[in-house]
Amino acid sequence: MLDAFSRVVVNSDAKAAYVGGSDLEALKTFISDGNKRLDSVNAIVSNASCVVSDAVSGMICENPGLVAPGGNCYTNRRMAACLRDGEIILRYASYALLAGDGSVLEDRCLNGLKETYIALGVPTNSSIRAINIMKAAAVAFVTNTASQRKMDTTSGDCSALASEIASYFDRVGSAIS
Repeated sequence: MLDAFSRVVVNSDAKAAYVGGSDLEALKTFISDGNKRLDSVNAIVSNASCVVSDAVSGMICENPGLVAPGGNCYTNRRMAACLRDGEIILRYASYALLAGDGSVLEDRCLNGLKETYIALGVPTNSSIRAINIMKAAAVAFVTNTASQRKMDTTSGDCSALASEIASYFDRVGSAIS
């Protein structure tokens, strides 16, 4: 995983060039949005257990067969595994947002996830639904529009950060579909 600074240095070094132009402008933007980025990550991780449990609950409400005998969330062990997976996905999405680089998702979270879910018989459509619920919650926290859970954040437009976190969840959904 490379943070925004390391990525620019590695790219410039590969070209045997100084850091400048669009790379320097991208770093300036990254720095100027730093407090908004930190506030966004803080809002997400401060509410992580609620985000994950709401996503799993929403997924189950839409597909009650998951908690019926033989369902993928039937038994405490399977439910705990489902919640654990949601926590892991949310954690790595927040790491990616903090670093401004989604490669941590590929390196640490998504590599082999689809194959594991297939081997365990995890229903893809239910998993994607839970991911989309987490995505909506994360975007709401980034834009500070989450009802009942407002936080003090740095003022300013966070639409770019909201798009960024949404793209990380989209990558997760694409990786398991």
